[in-house]
Amino acid sequence: MTEQSAIQNDERPDLSVIVVNYNTGYLLERMFAALDAARGSLRVQTIVVDNASRDDSVAILRTKHPDVELVANQTNVGFGRANNQAVPLARGRYVLLLNTDAFVSSDTLTRTIGFMDENPRCGILGVKLVGENGELQPCCRYFPTPWNVFLTRTGLDRIMPGAHLVDDMNWDHGSIRNCDWVPGCYYLVRREVIDRVGLFDPRFFLYFEEVDHCRAARNDGWTVTFYPFTSVVHIGGESAKTQSALTDAGQQISALQVESELLYFRKHFGLSGLLRAVFLAACSDIYLAAKGLLRRSRKGEITRAWQHLQLYLELLTKTDFATQPTR
Repeated sequence: MTEQSAIQNDERPDLSVIVVNYNTGYLLERMFAALDAARGSLRVQTIVVDNASRDDSVAILRTKHPDVELVANQTNVGFGRANNQAVPLARGRYVLLLNTDAFVSSDTLTRTIGFMDENPRCGILGVKLVGENGELQPCCRYFPTPWNVFLTRTGLDRIMPGAHLVDDMNWDHGSIRNCDWVPGCYYLVRREVIDRVGLFDPRFFLYFEEVDHCRAARNDGWTVTFYPFTSVVHIGGESAKTQSALTDAGQQISALQVESELLYFRKHFGLSGLLRAVFLAACSDIYLAAKGLLRRSRKGEITRAWQHLQLYLELLTKTDFATQPTR
């Protein structure tokens, strides 16, 4: 190693933290305070990509956090694409994707990086996620399939206890465990993984980005690990709440979820898998509508089931059978 490369290596950050912000300026102080308290002796680079926030987020970042590397987008490019924008700027040995509504514990950074240093085949790591009230959240997940999505939506998983549901909570959350994927609110990635398989598929505007990425990493021979010996408080859904300016915020978010689900199934299960997903989605809507019809006090279930089926079929057409995104 030359003297110059040794100097560059010494100056390289241990961790590059990438934060995508959308109208959550009110959370930035708390998020940064927790991050600063957790850095210890680690060299940390922080990059924030602002997705054309309409609040005072950019002003807060520029005045109160001038050391942060800021990318201020003029339009909302989505979660996955915004994270991708920060990758060329990231210099750390590890890259952490952190939500603005996720607050790390004082030992989170040192513990998780220490674990990955000791386990060189661990490519992606997630931690125990808890709500403000301490309630455990899904944090170690199975890949979605047309079948387990159908079982979850209909509630028929109750009669099939052996099925692997996406959010299976019935296991010991006190042990290290390899899994299919971990949520993107605290998503620690080895830089070599990004260099080999990239980060997020830009077709996913919101939702399913980390599911798809964990699949790519696992296919490349890396493990995805749930690490339970530290926790992150995760509020959840804060950016989505800012969609209230839309005509129908709930419908917009639902459309993004359904579109990403269709794109994911087509990408990983092919046309036959996509058609199977559509068929099972229709079956689940018919089942839920029938339940609502039998329980006259729950007529809203019929409306929701019909709207979901309409949305599914509409997006199937708009995405040309899930071959391209709508935005």
